[in-house]
Amino acid sequence: MIGAIAGDIIGSVYEHDPIKTKDFPLFRSDCRFTDDSVLTIAVAKAILEDRDYLRWVWEIGRRYPYAGYGMSFRFWLHSNEPKPYNSWGNGSAMRVSPTGFAFDTEDLVLREAARTAEISHNHPEGIKGAQATALAVFLARSSRDKALVRNEVEQRFGYDLHRTVDAVRPFYQFEISCQRTVPEAIISFLESDSYEDAIRNAISLGGDSDTLACIAGAIAEAYYGPVPPVIVEKVKTCLPSDLWLIVEQFRRNYGMV
Repeated sequence: MIGAIAGDIIGSVYEHDPIKTKDFPLFRSDCRFTDDSVLTIAVAKAILEDRDYLRWVWEIGRRYPYAGYGMSFRFWLHSNEPKPYNSWGNGSAMRVSPTGFAFDTEDLVLREAARTAEISHNHPEGIKGAQATALAVFLARSSRDKALVRNEVEQRFGYDLHRTVDAVRPFYQFEISCQRTVPEAIISFLESDSYEDAIRNAISLGGDSDTLACIAGAIAEAYYGPVPPVIVEKVKTCLPSDLWLIVEQFRRNYGMV
């Protein structure tokens, strides 16, 4: 999960200033956590407590009202009785990775991923994006087989994962949909040779960089193993103490330290 958060923080400075290169400083002084980190941690908290995803996403999200939420989600967050709003946005995919680390069967991962999405992003594409991301994390963690990740996600969800980063990059633009974010993030992982390389691939596409890197970073952590300590320490300095405590507890509970 910390791989997702690090990806968000690293990509945060390029969300509105996209780049088309892998040659950039990994952490700039103005890097920060965004809504991707806040809501990923909220999902982790729900898994640790009671699997009440609506409660914890709503509660923890409201603690950080300026994290960079989209307009529709802001309305959801500030509602006293939040309801799903049929979104296909990539917000369902960027927050889901804890399910891929916490649960130990495909069926359970897919079920819980859908539940994390349905509280707000209940459009079929929103649910699909969350499930595809969670399944990629689970398969990367449990099989360490990139071909299996590619084939299972393609067959289940119909995403084209046989493109290359170099082929996607020249034509890729800022996208908020699951259907134009999740496949590209998974491709960024599939073409990588390390955690850091996956992050650089994702950001170099020039799109919604923090979310692309958040998704790719989660899968890369699951596949390559623990995120390098220097990156973990940087994440710790970027997060408020209440969020970091949840991260630490989740990592302890699910054998990630």
